[in-house]
Amino acid sequence: NSKLRHVEKDVLIPQIMRDRAKELCSDKVQAFTKCCQETGVLMVVKCRQENTALKDCLVGYYSDPSFYEECKAEYLKQREEYRATGIKKKRQKFTSNV
Repeated sequence: NSKLRHVEKDVLIPQIMRDRAKELCSDKVQAFTKCCQETGVLMVVKCRQENTALKDCLVGYYSDPSFYEECKAEYLKQREEYRATGIKKKRQKFTSNV
């Protein structure tokens, strides 16, 4: 049964998308984090370039229909395993191939 409820479409699948996108953009996340830690209060001004690069990377994944379908398939697989076993499985960390 691959019908999705409202909460699955609007909350659970986007959550998987966010997690995977952060992992795939990890180099940009680290650069932005490092910049913010080094500049402190002035991070709003000094880290614009890193913030823009991070945002562009994440939005690129969020707006990609094939990425959504991958995450949807992953969610459906997790849901199927849960329904079969009754045991919730921890999400595995993805490593970037970049």
